[in-house]
Amino acid sequence: MSFRFGASLSLKPPAEQFELVRRVEALGFDSVWTGDHVSFHGPIHESLTLLATYVPITTRIKLGTAVYLLALRAPAIAAKATATLDALSGGRLIFGVGVGGENPKEFELCGVPHRERGARVTEGIDVVRTLWRDSPASFKGRFTAFDGVSIDPKPVQRPGPPIWIGGRSDAALTRAGRQGDGWMSYVVQPERYAQSVDKIRAAAAGRALDGYAFAHLAFVTVGRDWESAKAVWVAHLSKRYAQDFEPLARKYGIIGTPEQCAEQLARFGAAGCNYVVVNVIGDAKDERDQLERIAADVLPRLR
Repeated sequence: MSFRFGASLSLKPPAEQFELVRRVEALGFDSVWTGDHVSFHGPIHESLTLLATYVPITTRIKLGTAVYLLALRAPAIAAKATATLDALSGGRLIFGVGVGGENPKEFELCGVPHRERGARVTEGIDVVRTLWRDSPASFKGRFTAFDGVSIDPKPVQRPGPPIWIGGRSDAALTRAGRQGDGWMSYVVQPERYAQSVDKIRAAAAGRALDGYAFAHLAFVTVGRDWESAKAVWVAHLSKRYAQDFEPLARKYGIIGTPEQCAEQLARFGAAGCNYVVVNVIGDAKDERDQLERIAADVLPRLR
């Protein structure tokens, strides 16, 4: 079992954010991630703009969106912004893409019919890849059509940055198998993870999945014992998602001592996961300390 590790960070004042990103790279994480919304019930930066600010302060670490709501943007604009970010970072972008939809108001805000979001993402992925790859590029689809246009400069990664598909639905898993270079799950148990890997492989229909990233966004709280870590985990996620996470802790939490957290993550490895992105759950002031503990005491047990 060989894992790679990323860290998904919460929002902080800029100086603190940049200091933490530098530290995450120094701790040996493979990637740093941000979520993405245009309008949300809590403050959140525009994802590609935020990742661009990390470029000059890091050298090695990959920069990822988990996940970019592609349906909310014209795919040509997304292709332009991501090509720029990949070029400026020397080829470090991982473009995680998802459908979203739990927040219908932001679809209204962006003038996109909520019911079209899946179809727009599926087509949008093909549009983005076409524009990254071809000069000149042409495309004829339901939402986007163009003939003989180019976006330059191209991404450093050729034919383009890896596109990871987020989501848990069968539609998302089919999309991940047919179109993805990776898949990122969240709020699933290892048993369902293993079933999802099988569905992705089936949807790939013979497409080689060598180098495919089977990733999991893990909500992690390290503590002196399971109970105290659980209390922190439940309080913060219940607030973030405005629902009671108490019944979900045993199912979905990576919670407890470093040994317990490593053991829970190892179950995902057994289910086919090869990339863990940790999202520390707790007070913002404790996030750095939590990441230090995870890097020192959890990840070495899994490497």
